[in-house]
Amino acid sequence: MRTWIMAAVLAAAAQGAAWAAPLEGEQAALHVLNRAAFGPRPGDVERVRQVGVQAYIDEQLGHAPLPVALAQRLDSLGTVNMSAGEALARFQQARAMGQGAQGERREVVAQMASELAEARLLRAIESPRQLEEVMVDFWYNHFNVFAGKGQDRALVASYERDAIRPHVFGNFRQLLGATAKHPAMLFYLDNWVSRAGGLNENYARELMELHTLGVDNGYTQKDVTELARMLTGWTYAPRRDAQFVFDPRRHDNGAKSWLGKPVSARGQAEGEYALDVLAVHPATARHVSAKLAQYFVADAPPAALVERMAQSWLASRGDIRAVLRTMFASQEFMDQQYAGAKFKTPYQFVVSAARAAAVPMTEVKPLAGTLARLGMPLYGCQTPDGYKNTEDAWLNPDGLSRRIAYAISLAPATDAAIVQAALGPGLSRHTLGVVAGSNERLRAAMLLGSPDFMQR
Repeated sequence: MRTWIMAAVLAAAAQGAAWAAPLEGEQAALHVLNRAAFGPRPGDVERVRQVGVQAYIDEQLGHAPLPVALAQRLDSLGTVNMSAGEALARFQQARAMGQGAQGERREVVAQMASELAEARLLRAIESPRQLEEVMVDFWYNHFNVFAGKGQDRALVASYERDAIRPHVFGNFRQLLGATAKHPAMLFYLDNWVSRAGGLNENYARELMELHTLGVDNGYTQKDVTELARMLTGWTYAPRRDAQFVFDPRRHDNGAKSWLGKPVSARGQAEGEYALDVLAVHPATARHVSAKLAQYFVADAPPAALVERMAQSWLASRGDIRAVLRTMFASQEFMDQQYAGAKFKTPYQFVVSAARAAAVPMTEVKPLAGTLARLGMPLYGCQTPDGYKNTEDAWLNPDGLSRRIAYAISLAPATDAAIVQAALGPGLSRHTLGVVAGSNERLRAAMLLGSPDFMQR
């Protein structure tokens, strides 16, 4: 079984685009569920086919209420719902314990990490607001914060809840500002300790290189240094509910020149001005549009599509929903040559398998362990560029073997007929033939571990 699947996945990934025509009917429904959602649950393909792809996208760009049972379960996760200050106070209290209390200290940290992972996975698998969850995945990686660094063990839950989620469809400037001022980002990239005479350039560099303009895109090392000076004093007060504060005593009040323009001493307003400029800069529009198109369309996104998205960005001054509408309405998004052209990340694979299997999520914690074994632990990317979403980052024999092991682990509680019905037009005749001729107990595993299911 493993040999067949691994050989077939590698062969499928090596195939080029076969044709270029718009997707229709069930194929169109499945495609949008694989891109604007984490794959279909049983009945989803038919529902989207009936209402139409555009109606489904419009629905997803809205804000439907969560099911009562899911909302109640999320509310029960106490540490996830703490404010940044409450979580940090509990974390620091645990750290301050004596040597004899190390076990309890580890327990506090483990509970925070476990409940955070459970909340993310529950939403991704069960929330009807699928595009919102897909965008949380995209934006968290774009504005990545590593949960294993010191105080960020306590702060990432608030970071995702307060800085990322409210803005996934909103204005990019607001999203940029929310991430810039959140203590999780200030701590992760060390801006909280940056001051006049003790400059730290980490955040300023990543703000330009990763979050906005892109690598080497019209700025110099001097611009990085000047931006770091403009952002001195941007910090937070760990003992005052971990809220952002501007400390004028730390700010560099000297004259500055950034991106070719003089910057007078204006305290916090200097940093706000920088975010204003970066959010609507043409290089930012193209850089982030290219990343969105790579995530939703193809590893090498069509240049014409990226340009139209960038123009939408500039015309709307960074309205994310407008940029997404431009992409979803494009000929490229619904072109057959891009259907199944993306190889799922471990996160997409694990979540989509759980959705297709339709197994009640009574215990979500094992899925977090599976993601760690697949090389993509939740909130575990140590570098600020976040996890990649391209085939070359994840397609390898060891990763495929571990995916198949996960599919096998789901099989005992999974009805193969339900999985087959859920995936519908996403299964090739070859896969269906191989599965039909196999042991009945292996069929669900073979479907979820098939080369068809590895792609989206």
